[in-house]
Amino acid sequence: MSDLTASVLETKNGFHVDGYEKISYDFTFLDGVFNVENQQLAECYQKWGRVLAVTDMNVFNMYGEQIERYFQHYNLELKVHKTKIGEKAKTIPTFLSIVDSMTEFGIYRKEPVLVVGGGLVTDVAGFACAAYRRNTNFIRVPTTVIGLIDASVSIKVAVNYGNYKNRLGAYHAPMHTFLDFTFLRSLPTAQIRNGFAELIKISSCSHLPTFDRLDKYCEQLISTGFGRCDGASDEIRDAADKINREGIHEMLKLETPNLHEIGLDRVIAYGHTWSPMHELVPETPLRHGHAISIDMAYSATLANNRKLLSDEEHHRILTLFSRAGLSMDHPQFDEDILDKGTAAILKTRDGKLRAAVPNPLGSCTFLNDVTVEELNAALRRHKEIMQGYPRNGEGLEAFVDASDTGYTENNQKEVEALEAAAEKAGNLNASMDGDSVVHGGKVMNGVNGHANVHVNGHSHGFAEKLANGAAQGLTNGVDGFTNGAKA
Repeated sequence: MSDLTASVLETKNGFHVDGYEKISYDFTFLDGVFNVENQQLAECYQKWGRVLAVTDMNVFNMYGEQIERYFQHYNLELKVHKTKIGEKAKTIPTFLSIVDSMTEFGIYRKEPVLVVGGGLVTDVAGFACAAYRRNTNFIRVPTTVIGLIDASVSIKVAVNYGNYKNRLGAYHAPMHTFLDFTFLRSLPTAQIRNGFAELIKISSCSHLPTFDRLDKYCEQLISTGFGRCDGASDEIRDAADKINREGIHEMLKLETPNLHEIGLDRVIAYGHTWSPMHELVPETPLRHGHAISIDMAYSATLANNRKLLSDEEHHRILTLFSRAGLSMDHPQFDEDILDKGTAAILKTRDGKLRAAVPNPLGSCTFLNDVTVEELNAALRRHKEIMQGYPRNGEGLEAFVDASDTGYTENNQKEVEALEAAAEKAGNLNASMDGDSVVHGGKVMNGVNGHANVHVNGHSHGFAEKLANGAAQGLTNGVDGFTNGAKA
């Protein structure tokens, strides 16, 4: 929520406006947010008597009945927009399908949409809320480690566009975020590991006590879902709760003075200088946690080369990545990718590298004066160091699968439904210009003026693996709406 105060002064040639917007929102730690004994979430909707929820298929398949029972218990009408989502579906068509559901529901401007899922879901649904009537409220219930620890802290919401991650977006704070770590009981180990990287990120650059706890309990935290699985000891659960609370608190302290990223030197951008390239280079995309781990490990080697990070600290942080099964290198991480990643981030960061590195462990320094030769030399040394680690520094379960995307299966019925919807709209167009030509399938532009979906096809170039909606037949929406079009 926000309040705006402003002043208007008359000048010689016109007027000068100063506006100050107060942004306030809440976080509540609540295990069992959908248990009927816990009325906190329901109270947010009593005024409206109904709920529009946006969630992904994986979450709904596991928790849908419990969510429905919860709102039935409190006599709240529930409509659910179920979406299949991953980086390849974090696109305008998915965004528009949510917007269509909001229109169908008849959402009021101040009525909060309930968003339940991982960081990708909260990103896209949050952007839909930011755009809908320019400012529609929403409430977040993150369900993954990344969603709980990282995405829940920021007010950034976005979709990918063309070849670029998060190219279209906004800064839009939720009314409330409920942090329920019992969702981690059902989260695959690969996803726990994926989120573990975000905790290494914040602790290694800003909170050494949290890094020490991660180092002490690494394997147990991952195997027990941060102490939430059956059989986890009280010691592990207590350690996990301290890590999570302190990690989130530290992230908030760093982010809240700079919610709109006016300042571009950001501690929590450690691991995010070259990782957008790493995430998309492989034929099957790397998980976000593994992509940023490669970036962080390489950045640590760069810092060690400069004597900003001691040999002992350097070894310690690399060893923690390895113990966690996180990636520190990839065969396709070469000087060309390094150069492309550097060029891309310079545009994002207003012409400066601003590479966050630990200096020393638990603190942060930003590098702006690194030459191409120094970057390449650090990469060569990093790859040599990786020869001494298991798997040559490659991670375990590093690539996305159905637990990330929900659309790895090829559902022919959904493909046919999408084609039929496009034909009905009269906008089926199987051609595109230039480098965007898709081979091996159909390209459909314009489902009711919205869809841009590549079915069973692959675009040219590694960056185009983002391909708007290249989901091999994905269905999003409420009551048979396929990516915003009635199937």
